[in-house]
Amino acid sequence: MATTLDTLDIERVGQGQGISGGFLQGVGRAAARNPVGAVAGVLCLILILLAIFGPTLAPYSATRVDFPRLEAPSSAHPFGTDNLLRDIFSRILIGTRNSLGIAFASIALSTVLGVVLGIGSGYLAGAVDLFVSRIIDVMLAFPALVFLIFFLTIFRPSVYTVALAIGLVLAPGTTRVVRSATIGVRHLQFVEAAIALGNSPFRIMYRHILPNVMAPIIVIASVQIGTAILIEAAISFLGLGVSSAANPSWGRMLQETRTVWQLAWWTAIIPGAAISIAVLSFNLFGDALRDALDPRLRGSR
Repeated sequence: MATTLDTLDIERVGQGQGISGGFLQGVGRAAARNPVGAVAGVLCLILILLAIFGPTLAPYSATRVDFPRLEAPSSAHPFGTDNLLRDIFSRILIGTRNSLGIAFASIALSTVLGVVLGIGSGYLAGAVDLFVSRIIDVMLAFPALVFLIFFLTIFRPSVYTVALAIGLVLAPGTTRVVRSATIGVRHLQFVEAAIALGNSPFRIMYRHILPNVMAPIIVIASVQIGTAILIEAAISFLGLGVSSAANPSWGRMLQETRTVWQLAWWTAIIPGAAISIAVLSFNLFGDALRDALDPRLRGSR
């Protein structure tokens, strides 16, 4: 009789269908075909570095208030000063950590929830799929902003509660994407072979399903980072964020200067541009990742 596949062979076949082998090559080809996506990736990296080292790079403290009021951008203050006598450039650098930190924390939460619920409902199907789908429908029925205000009014705003609220808002989208990807691979031969060998459902989902749905997971996470940044800015603008004078955020900077926008244009343009560049960079980088990791799109450009 011919040599049969053992469990190790099945795992190797299943994982080989994923993205681990050609991930870097796919990203490199996507960068060559999509220069805009490559530039967006560089900007994303710069933003991450600013979030890490921003407070160190800032020339002034975020709480220093001995500068001229509403001074236009100059060599001493590249982004000008605000109505509270503070240097906007320093506050933009320091605020990068707050804005991006909460966004990444919420994306981590939404991705974990989306992967667990999406793979579980997509593979197990039946009553589990029906139950998860109804939960997602209920969550999507609430307007995101109304849910955020309701949640943060009940629970005191903190880094954890804000990240949890944003993560819950973004989790349904991740769940649906992962569920669709799971349904697409659950009937492939390597999964059926793993079932025939007696692998448990948990082992199959972890060892065979998860590696083969990593591409859409990476893409949806990278795209939703921009959405999370925008949501955090909106929450901070409404006064429900966690920013403070010493730990600002871009949305809070807009809220604090809204009364002087007509007198000093830079107080609105600079924080708004920071939010826009961050959101656009992560969205374009997510599109580039999608082109690199989706086999149907690799030859479309």
